[in-house]
This record gives sequence, C-alpha cells and structure tokens, in this order.
Amino acid sequence: MGGMPPIAAPATLPETTRRMAAPAWLVMLLVCAGQFLVVLDVSVVNVAMPAIRTGLGLSELGLQWIVNAYVITFAGFMLLGGRAADIFGRKRIFVLGLALFTLASLGGGLAQQPWQLIVARTIQGVGAAVLSPATLTILTTSFPAGPARTRAIATWTAVGAGGGAVGGLVGGVLTEYLSWRWVLLINVPVGALVLAGAVLWLTESRQGAGRRLDVPGALLVTAGLALVAYGIVQTETDGWTSASALLPLAAGLVVIAAFLAVEARAKAPLMPLGLFRLRSVYSANGAMVLAGAAMFSMWYFLSLYAQNVLGYRPLEAGLSFIPHSLSIVLGSKIAPRLMNRLGAKTLAVTGAVISASGMAWQGAMDVHGTYLGTILGPGILMALGAGLTATPIAAIATSGADPADQGLVSGLINTSRQMGGALGLSVLSTIAASRIEAGHGLKALADGYGLAFHVGSVILLGSIALMVLALPRRRADVAHG
Repeated sequence: MGGMPPIAAPATLPETTRRMAAPAWLVMLLVCAGQFLVVLDVSVVNVAMPAIRTGLGLSELGLQWIVNAYVITFAGFMLLGGRAADIFGRKRIFVLGLALFTLASLGGGLAQQPWQLIVARTIQGVGAAVLSPATLTILTTSFPAGPARTRAIATWTAVGAGGGAVGGLVGGVLTEYLSWRWVLLINVPVGALVLAGAVLWLTESRQGAGRRLDVPGALLVTAGLALVAYGIVQTETDGWTSASALLPLAAGLVVIAAFLAVEARAKAPLMPLGLFRLRSVYSANGAMVLAGAAMFSMWYFLSLYAQNVLGYRPLEAGLSFIPHSLSIVLGSKIAPRLMNRLGAKTLAVTGAVISASGMAWQGAMDVHGTYLGTILGPGILMALGAGLTATPIAAIATSGADPADQGLVSGLINTSRQMGGALGLSVLSTIAASRIEAGHGLKALADGYGLAFHVGSVILLGSIALMVLALPRRRADVAHG
C-alpha cells in the first residue's frame, strides 16, 4: 500500500494554538510539503528498483530491504515521533525530522555499496517517523476548531494521497532521464527549502508537561520487526530449519515479547496495551496488519514485472500506474460517503473482496502479458479496493476509544498498516524468489511475481475473515465488545 493516503487522526488534540506570524496558507504549504516528501518516499523507489539492483549489484531478496529499511523504522518510531512533538515542541521536532530525512536522502543518493543505501534508508525512516506526526499536529494546533481545521486536515490528507499516487511517475521520470540516485537526491533541495521556511515562519507549540518518551519501546519494536523480517528472508536461501533463519526469527520474537513487557510496565507507554481490550481496536488493527501485508507489495512486484518481464522503461512503468493511483485516491475519497450508506464494516469487507479479486487476477501474469489485461484491469481492482478498505477500518478502530485516545488509536492503525506491509513484503519476496530460483528466464520471473500476488490474495482472504468475524458493526457493538 505504498500509494495509500495516510489516515488522519480525529481533530481532538489539545488546544495550544498561538497567533502565527506567517499567514495560514504558508503554514499549510510548509507542513504539507514535509508530509508529501514522507509519503512520496514510500513509493518513489519502486519504479527505480531494477536500476538500483543493476547499479549496486543487489540480489532479488536484497532489493526488498531498500523498501523495508524505510518502512520498518517509519512504523517503529512513528508513535514515538508523535509524542516527542508534544513534549519538545512541534516546530522543533518538525525541523529535526526534516533535517534528518534530508541528510539521509543525500547519503542514499550518493551510496556506492548496498549497505550504505540500506543504512541511509533506515535513517530516512527515522526522520520520516519524527516528521510525519508533527505535520498533522502543527495543523491541528494552528487552525481553530471548526471548518478551518477540517479544511486543513482534508488538504493534508489529499497531499498525502498525492504523494503516494505520483510516486511511481516521479520515480520513472527521474530514473529515465537522470539516474536512480535522483529519486533520493531530489529530496535534498526540496527538503532544504522547506527546512529554511520552517525555521523562519513556523511558531513553536507544545503540550506535554510531565510526560515521558518511551524510547526503549520504540527501539524494541523496531528491532523485533527487523529481526523477524530478516529471518523470513533467510529461509529462502537456507531453509526454515537453518540456524541462519531460526536464530533471527527467535530473537525477533523474544525482542517483541520484551517490548510487550516494557509497555505493560511503562508509566507512559508507546503503545498502551489496555487499548487492545477494546474489540474495535484489536479487531481493526489485526485486520489492518493482514490487509497491509497483502496490499503493500502491489506496487513493488508490479514495477518489477513491468520492467523485468515486459521490458517497460522506467518512465513507461511510472505512466502505466497512473490509473492505479487515481483508483486508490478515488476509493479513499468516496469511502466516507459509502460508509454512511453501507456501514463501515460492510464497506471494509467489500473493499477487501474487490482487492483480493484483483490480486487473484494479477497472479495469472505471464511473459506474454498485455497492458490492458495484465496490468490495468487487475491493478484498478487492487487499488480501488485498497482505497475503500482503509478508511472504514480506521473509523471502526477509533469509534470505541475515548476522545483523548483517538489520536493514539489512529496512529496505531497507521503503524499496523506499515508493519504488516514490511512483514508481508519479506514473506512475499521470499516466496517469489523461491519460485524464480526454481526456473529459468523471463517465465520464472513472471511465475515468481504471480505467485506473490496469489499468496497475497490468500492473506487478504484471512483479513476478510477477521473483519467478518470480529469487527463490530455498530457503535453499540463496540461499547459492549
């Protein structure tokens, strides 16, 4: 779900608005530019993957870490970033996150070895996790409650959707006419300009006296997720019974258990475990993890198939995904209206069924694929279904929480989506690589990518089953769940 719009937390944050020296439109421009960069970098590298692999000599499995290094740290530190903005000041954290993100982009663009690029993408993810929550909080504390704030949040959401939607096209243009390095280097001048504007014109605000940062929690959940993902990847080359796979898998599970123990005892936990007693929270987050595991990898494998099998140039691949991007934005935009007619649970299930049918169709790809039948048709179904699914799941998750916790619950949904996506990419990449290694030539590539989509559709069916069985249908169900 690299192109999926971010899910905005409800506008119930503490009121700490100060009169801004800069006009409202300038605040909006700076904040949305920062969010645009963060979301863009989830998807912009997908089209550049074949060029990156050739340029740095990456393996089929190693390639996924260019995506996962960013996504895992983004997910693991996102909740910590939101709390840091409240405690230390929204402007200060915005500037810090953007500076870290911009410098890491420079390092990634100049990388000469695979490990250098992966380290840069990891640091980028940390910067994005610090930056992204601050962008929304600055908006909600800079605009008064009511229509002005609603319009600001809607603009923020639309910009996030646009960043994900144009990522493939931007990546294709830069890779085709400059170099894959520019999918990262382009962040440097833009980031520096926004950074200068933020320092000059944003006004500081904070609301976190007496609160603490749960740094151990963020480090543990990120390390645990990374170890599990690494262990899954090792199974392709060494098998599930090998020490190189079992040790990181076991270590990852131990670290995640340690994270849960820390959260249970922390005075200001990153993830208050008590929230998961609510049926709405645990069912929605579980469904989102599975949906993210299936949907997130769509752009990754489509980009590889279009270029490695069908022979598309980077720009052609980017252009070919425009209908997909428009479909996911359309689904996200019409979801609130459909929720009023169908109900959130029904819409979430319907969207996931549409996406699963697209994945099953996409899995039939072969070396003789055509744009209309092999990329456009199934791609529109996958993307439209993804857009229809995320909003109702987020609405259900927040519907049962206290108003004071709704921002946190919305953050948890975003975190679950990213974490599911990271683990899903590891699993599906390993499955695809296993099929590719067993064959020869373009047919093996097509078969491997197709198998990834078929397995993704099965994972999505698991998410659908969880939605049907566990998601509450009405607010009353939440209260008594």
